[in-house]
Amino acid sequence: MTVRTIEVPENNPVFGETTSAFAGFGYSAAVRAHGLLFIAGTIGRRADGTIPDTIEEQTETALRKIEEILRLEDLDMSALVDVTSYHVDIRRHLPGFIEAKRRLVEAPYPTWTIIGVSGLASPGLLVEIRATAAYPDTHR
Repeated sequence: MTVRTIEVPENNPVFGETTSAFAGFGYSAAVRAHGLLFIAGTIGRRADGTIPDTIEEQTETALRKIEEILRLEDLDMSALVDVTSYHVDIRRHLPGFIEAKRRLVEAPYPTWTIIGVSGLASPGLLVEIRATAAYPDTHR
């Protein structure tokens, strides 16, 4: 089995200084195995490290980071096959999440599981999104 980790360059404009979290917490942004790309839970922390106040901006920021990881692998959002999102105060924030998601995720839609949680890694975080993408058959 061939497994390859995907590294986000330190100077990446989408991730900015947040790339330090990968080494700091000991995980990879994404791992490629068996024709799939497994993308770690991604949060809506801005490139400068600050956390937006709104669910809409946090959702858009997290999805843009997923989009950037896909771009690094010559994929786009249409490659997503499975997504799970974790939401603090889900009933309050779900409408804003759905609004931001509609702007960035188009058909064909991946499967998506939405889970309510009591909290995430840092105070102020409202959403975390993990995803799996499939490479075209020619990449196998």
